[in-house]
Parts: sequence; structure tokens; C-alpha cells
Amino acid sequence: MPLSPIPNDAFRKIAVGIDRPEDVVVSRDGRVFASDHQCAVAAIGADGGFTRMGPRGGAPNGINLDTQGRVVIANFGIYDREPGPLQRFDPASGTHETLLTEVEGRALTSANYPMIDSAGNIWCANSTHAETWPQALDGRTDGFIFVLRPDGSASVVAEGLKFPNGTALSADERFLYCAQTRGADVLRFPILPGARLGPGERYGPVLGRLQAPGAEPVPPSDLGYTDGIGFDAEGNLWVCLPGANKVVAITPALEVVTVIDDPSGEVVNHPTNVTWGGTDLKDLYIGSIRADYVLKARSPIAGQPMVHQR
Repeated sequence: MPLSPIPNDAFRKIAVGIDRPEDVVVSRDGRVFASDHQCAVAAIGADGGFTRMGPRGGAPNGINLDTQGRVVIANFGIYDREPGPLQRFDPASGTHETLLTEVEGRALTSANYPMIDSAGNIWCANSTHAETWPQALDGRTDGFIFVLRPDGSASVVAEGLKFPNGTALSADERFLYCAQTRGADVLRFPILPGARLGPGERYGPVLGRLQAPGAEPVPPSDLGYTDGIGFDAEGNLWVCLPGANKVVAITPALEVVTVIDDPSGEVVNHPTNVTWGGTDLKDLYIGSIRADYVLKARSPIAGQPMVHQR
């Protein structure tokens, strides 16, 4: 099926009034959760309203569900100059716990997006060790990817990265993909036995330009700062470009197709993550770091089922 663009007027705003809804995740039974700066996680109802759950603390960023229905939260603490641990919240019991505060002696300051595989490994990026959020995108290479295994062991599995951000797994779980925001690209890492990663390589082309200090401003439509990513069922990797108010897809042939484009930002405002849900996995949700709402529309292609949706 062709990857046809989604018109901006196809989107409906839901969870209006939510604070910094960076990411959305949908359970197999249709429950919808979103990041919210005012709590651990927000539950979005069928009527488009939302309910805040769990304690406030830091900046919940990327979220995902494990097979037990618990929400794994990457806390981007640097946003508030706080620690940025990997956390978990159980909507059923209200239990909120910290899973990891450091890896191999490195404090987590900006955990970004957790991806869970079928073996129960949690893969996640720590984007930077910059002191403040404005410094984080200056081109430094202090970002890394870590893994938390089911036995409780954790390791740094890739480092020297330029603000690693959203992650995704190939359908066969042979590769981990990670958006490298300050590289304006996506990296692909082979997954090795023992939940380790081989050397990364760029997947597809550079997706836009970056703003250099003191240089002429880059037109917003050309900005290539990559953020959240996600696969659809046909192997297209959707990539959010928040600075451009755009979502593109890298096809299996490594061609780039623009799926969503809102130059005005009136509807699609700084999109940061894409998620699919619904019985046919064609309900598309888009999170944002700028808008106070979540977007929902029908997708031309179903999403690739995640481990909690199989």
C-alpha cells in the first residue's frame, strides 16, 4: 500500500490541556497513555479527556508498556535540572518505582525513550550530560545507549553519540534504531547475543540541516533535528522532525517520503513521537514537546505491533 500523506485537517486534538505530551503509548486492550509534565503518566479516555496518574517529578519523556501493562518512563530530568532516571508506573496498583539511576557509574540525567524487546530487555538512550537543556544540542558527543536486562544487570552498549533520542526495533529484533538528533539522522545497530550492540551505521540519508552558531538562520522547513521514530507494518521507519513540524518516513529502499507537513505549526506543532493503536493498529497518535494536546488520525498503513500489543 502506498505511503500517502496525511492531511493536517485529518487530525483531531485530544487530551487538550496536557503538559508536554512528548510520547503516547497504546495497550493491546485500547488504553491510551501519554507523557505529562505534571504527573507520572496521563491516561487518555475515549472521550478525548485525560486523567493524571502518579506523582510529579522531573520530565517524563518517552514512555512504553511492558507485557504486564506497566508504563516504563524515561525521565528527561535535565529539562528541570533534576536527575533523569528510568522509571516504571503501574496504572493498576499506582506503584511508582525507579528502575535505574546510573549505568556503569554514569548517572542518568536525560533518559529519553525506552524500547522493550520480547526478551524483556529495556533499551534506552541517555541523550546528554550537558548541565542545561539549551547546551544539550551544541554538537557534543556525550550521549549513550544503555540496556537494562530482566536479571537487573545494566550496561552501556553504544556511546559517543550526538544526542541519541527515540529508539525502535526491527520486526525481527535483529536491529535497534536510534534517532541521533544532533546528527540529523538515524543510526542502526545490530543486536548481539547477551543484549549487546554492534557498531552503529547511518540508516538512510541525513534528514535536514542543523543550525550553526552565528550562521544565517536555517528555514524551519529544512531543519533536520530527528526525534521519535517508529516502524509501520510495511517496514517504513517514521521519523519526527519537530523543528520542521514534519514527519517523514524512510522506506525499506532508503527513500524518504514526507508523511505529515504543517509549516504553520497550527495543528502539527513540534511532533516528537508517533504511535499506533486500535484493533487494526491504524489509529495514529502524535506527541509533542510544544503543543498542549495529542493528535489522533487514521494512518494509511498499520503500525508494527510492539511487544505489549502482540
